Amino acid sequence: MKVSHLLRMYEQGIKDFCAIELHGVDLSQCLLIEVNFQDAKLMGVNFSRAFLTKSNLYHASLNWADLSFIKLSEGNLIKADLTKANLTGAFLVNSQLNQAQLTGANLSYSNLRKADLSEANLCGANLKKVNLRDANLTKVNLDWCNLSEGRLNCANLFKVSAKNANLVNAFVKEANLSNANFEFANLAGVRLTGANLTNINLRGANLENARLCQVNLANADLTGANLSGAALEMANLTGANLTNTNLQSANLSGAKLFDTNLDNACLDNTILPESHRNNLLILSWDHQPDTYHNFSLRFQTG
Repeated sequence: MKVSHLLRMYEQGIKDFCAIELHGVDLSQCLLIEVNFQDAKLMGVNFSRAFLTKSNLYHASLNWADLSFIKLSEGNLIKADLTKANLTGAFLVNSQLNQAQLTGANLSYSNLRKADLSEANLCGANLKKVNLRDANLTKVNLDWCNLSEGRLNCANLFKVSAKNANLVNAFVKEANLSNANFEFANLAGVRLTGANLTNINLRGANLENARLCQVNLANADLTGANLSGAALEMANLTGANLTNTNLQSANLSGAKLFDTNLDNACLDNTILPESHRNNLLILSWDHQPDTYHNFSLRFQTG
């Protein structure tokens, strides 16, 4: 179908274009409110700055499509294929992207506030400065993603996989990251105040200068993580594993450290909670001059 024919049909009140095939056509800046593109073949289509508010693109093929600055709030993109698509600056507030395929897509500067992306695949996607406030990211694949300076406050990241992801200077306050996997992720300078990180995997992660005040890190795995300069005031580290963790110059005042494993952790210039200093058990000590900070210790309960 030609673009002119489609637009003429839309002007006549026809909005059902289910399973239509429009490969590589130019629909930039078009007005197509509440249209039905379910199962449509729209590979490489140019939707730049188009208005598709409340439209249905369920299971649509949009690989390599240009959706930059598109207006698609309250849209249905469930199971849509957006592999390598350009969604820079897209407005997708309250949209549904459950199980969508977004590997390698560019979503930088896009607005996905309150969107549902549960079980979507965003492996290797660019989400720099994205707005994901209050979004549902349950079981999303964020491996190797760029989420630097992103806004994820109050988002649900339960069981997210974000291995090797970049969250430098991201805002993730009061978010739910329980049971998530952030192994070897870069979270330097991240703001996580008040977040739920119970049972999270942060092995080898970089949390240098991160803001972790009042976070819940109960039973978290921080083996080999870098927490130098991190703010952990009032944090809950009950049962957490911080073996070989770098806590140099970190602030743990008021933190809960019951049954916390700090074997071979670096505590140079670390501010420890006063209420736990008398409960510190030094289990072994390395007397070598160059490794004076390497010792095995644990905070006991009671």
